[in-house]
Formats: sequence, C-alpha cells, structure tokens
Amino acid sequence: MKGKEAVASTSHPLVTKTILDTLEAGGNAADAAIAGSLLQAVIEPHMAHHAGSVNFLFWDADQTRAFQLNSTGTLVSGLPRFYPMPRDIDPRFACIPGFMPGLGAIYDRFASQPWSDLCQPAIKVAREGYTMYAFQYALLDSTWKQRTYFPSSRDLFTPDGFWPNVGDRVTNEDLAQTLEALAKEGPEYFTTGKWAQHFVECANQMGWPIELSDMTAVPPRWQEPFEFNHGQDLIIQSSPPEQAGIFTRYVLGVLDALGIQDIGHYTQSVDGLYYMAHVLRWVGNELGLLHDPELFEVPIEQWTSDAYHRTVAQIIKGSRPRVDLSEHVHLTAGKNAMISAGAPVDLSGKGPGANSCELSIVDADGNWVQMLHTCQSGGIPGVVVDGVPMTGSNAETIMRDLRSGIIGWTTGDGRIKSVAASTLVLRDGKPWLGLGSPGWCKVTVAQMLHSILDFDLDPYEASLLPRMFPLDDDYTLQIETRLPKDVIDGITKMGIQVKSLNRFSWGMGSFQISWRDPRTGLLNASADPRRIGTADGR
Repeated sequence: MKGKEAVASTSHPLVTKTILDTLEAGGNAADAAIAGSLLQAVIEPHMAHHAGSVNFLFWDADQTRAFQLNSTGTLVSGLPRFYPMPRDIDPRFACIPGFMPGLGAIYDRFASQPWSDLCQPAIKVAREGYTMYAFQYALLDSTWKQRTYFPSSRDLFTPDGFWPNVGDRVTNEDLAQTLEALAKEGPEYFTTGKWAQHFVECANQMGWPIELSDMTAVPPRWQEPFEFNHGQDLIIQSSPPEQAGIFTRYVLGVLDALGIQDIGHYTQSVDGLYYMAHVLRWVGNELGLLHDPELFEVPIEQWTSDAYHRTVAQIIKGSRPRVDLSEHVHLTAGKNAMISAGAPVDLSGKGPGANSCELSIVDADGNWVQMLHTCQSGGIPGVVVDGVPMTGSNAETIMRDLRSGIIGWTTGDGRIKSVAASTLVLRDGKPWLGLGSPGWCKVTVAQMLHSILDFDLDPYEASLLPRMFPLDDDYTLQIETRLPKDVIDGITKMGIQVKSLNRFSWGMGSFQISWRDPRTGLLNASADPRRIGTADGR
C-alpha cells in the first residue's frame, strides 16, 4: 500500500480498518492504537488478550521526541511461581496483567478521544462475532491441551465440545459485557474494579495468594527510549530490560566492523551468512547478562562501544575454519539433514500459545506508533475470567543458559526482561520508518534493519528475505529456505549444518511496517506475508 497521508499495518484486516476508522473520526495514532489493540485481543486470542502485556513506542510530532512505555506483566514480589497446570501440559506460570494498565497510561498521556468510544469496536465484535480463520484455528488446535484443561477455557474455546470450524461465527458475550463495564469505568476496571476483584478471587481459590493491591504494585514504566546512530539514521528502540535496543546496536556495530557492506548480504554471500549467524549468537549469549536496570547494573557503554565491536569482529573473523569441513558435516549429520532435502524444523516447542501482535500506525499529523502487545506475561494460564482468556508468563526465573530470552525475578518488583523490538528510524530529525514484529523480535528486527539500512533494500522487499535464528551451539543454523545452493554449499564447508524452517515460517515473525517516501513525502505501509496481516491507508 503506497501514497497515503495516514497508514496502519496490523496482523488482521478488521484491526487495520478499526485503526483507520478511528483516525478518520478525529483520533490520533495513540487513540487508534488503543482501539485497535482492544479489538485485536477479541479476535486474536491466540496472539493477545486483555490481560497480557504492552510495549509502546510513540513519536509525538508536536514535541518532536519519542516516548516508550513498558507495561509487561509482573511477578509478585516475595511469592514463588504459581503453576496452575502440570508442567508437561503447560510450563507457564501466573503473573499480574500489564495490558490494561498500559492502555490506561497511554490514554492518560496521549489520547484525544473519549475512552468509551475507543472500546466500542471491541464490544461490537465480541457480541456479534468474527469469522474463524484457518491460521487461528491451526494455532488454537496446536495448544488444545492448555486451552481445554480448565472448564472456563473449554466453555469459551470449545462451546460444543470442539473448536468452531473455519468460517464459523465466533462470539464472546461474557467478554462483551466485561468490555462494556470497561468502557464505563475506564482501565481501572481491570486493576481495582470488579474484573480485578474477580481475578484475585479466582487466583486465591486456585492457591495463588495474591491481594488486590498486587494488581497495581508495579505500575507501567515510562522510560527514555534507547537511541543510537547508524550511518545517516537515528534508530530508536526500547531501553532495558527490553533487550532489542542494545542487541540491535551491538549486532549492527559488529557487522559494520567486519565491513559487511563489502562482504555482501547474508542471503547471497557465504561470508555474509557466516558472520551474521555468528554475530547473532555472540550478542545473544552476552546479553544474557542484561536485566532490569532497577535490579542490576547494565554496562551499556561497553556493549555499545565501537572499539569493543571491533574487538568482537576480530575474534569472530580470526576464528574461521582453515579447511573444508563439508565431510565433517555430512558424517555427523548425514546428507539428508541438509536444507536441500531435510524436513522443516518444528517450531511448536518454542512457545506455543504465547504469541504477540505488532501495530504500526502513522496519523496525518505525523504521530507514529510502533506497539507490541502480547498474551505473554499476563494472567493465569488456561483460565478465563469474565470472558478474558489468559496464557500466563513463559518467563524463566532460573537462568538455564545465557541466551534465555525472557527472565523474571521474584523479588524487588522489577520488570521482566523481554524481547520486544518496536523500532522507529529518523532521518534528518524526522521519522521515515517504523517497523516491528512478533516472533523472536530482537533477532528478526536486527536482520531487517541490516537489510534496509546497510543494503538500502525496500522495506517490504526486505521482509520477504529469509530470516534465521542465531547459530546454535552445535553449529546448526535454522533458517528459512530459499538460499542459493552455492551459499548452502559454502556455509557447509565452514562447518555449519543448515536446517530448514520452511520457505516462510510464521514463527520467524510478521512485520508491520510504515515508511515515508522521500520523493513524495507520502506514506507507505506493508504487512508481512508470513501471517494474515493487512496494511492500508487513507
């Protein structure tokens, strides 16, 4: 979609339409983000819900500055983790919701429309229903154990004893009534009002001894975004405990020190692929030490130092293999494990049922929103309270390895370390690009920015390129297929076994992107084809 004055990109066409309708009715980008996310939590319960989490990045055109809100779900200080289901069915535990407190904070600071008006699209769809679609059906079915363990969840998701079929109308009258109360009473309905009280009562009955005061003990945190220069651009991302800002700076810095623009893009160059895989792994390992700065020291200066990046580049470059290792890969993995013939990697174990949605919005006044909201880190997993389904938190509270991506600490009222990676890019002091994605966000956003900024690729074309996980410790590289054979053969000679993630893998994210055409000044937007997203504008 190109050549518009206001744009939106989301993972569902109804959400995109609601956002643009809100803008057309006089709302700004923050109003539209609130209305859109409230609706999205109705029609994408496999990705988000009203007791989840919010990470919000906002460019205020009047103040010409960016703001960041962290409203992830929080752990209750002094209480052990509470697992309502057996670990072999669902390893997630309960936590205090952050979604509605986050929307309340956004509304108080930036919104212009009546709160009740922003709730109406979600109420209407909850009551009248939406059409079950294939992607949703597949993800719900993949988590059937979790979603049918408790009676409240069975009643919601399998009202007749089975999932609604693709094409069926899906309604949630209990949620419609809850959202009507939310429209009247405001976000406090979910923090101190009846819904919050019912949430606490349910938790207590299940054996989780929280109190109503815990619902507001750790309020949403407004914090200065993490900013850094890359070439002619200023990149704005989330500050710690979110990892993405420092992760992106570190990755791009080391790649720059390696001279990556002369080496070539990782989809076309053996050395480019080798270095990208190793840099993602190195940075991911090291940032295992990054946690909430309210609880830990964070050595930002060291991790963002050009001199340090040059040292890391020298180590990675200086540890390349001297000989052809293809025979080793074939003998240890077998030729059938190669990407040209191997079965796709199963991603179902990488967080089923705990997914996210990204919104990209630009209004006609030049306010920009990049916002990730997610069912991760929200509520009591597998339980429905007053129509609101919840999935809990998949944060770890024991460091299993340095690459543990989502970590929480059960003391000190800190925030969970997470991977949200909503991004704004400024050129000549003004935003020209906004992007973000669910699905291994910090890793995929770094790859996207590398393609767009280092190789001057069109943002949508960049989103079509193969994406990868960091190199695993056993020297296997999981990447979407579509690499040239000579690149596969070349990386095999360097001792790396390539594993297929299918041609396009929904688990590698779904970018929602907005950008301004430098020639016309008009806005473009795109939605990643890995899911069912839609971009549009007015």
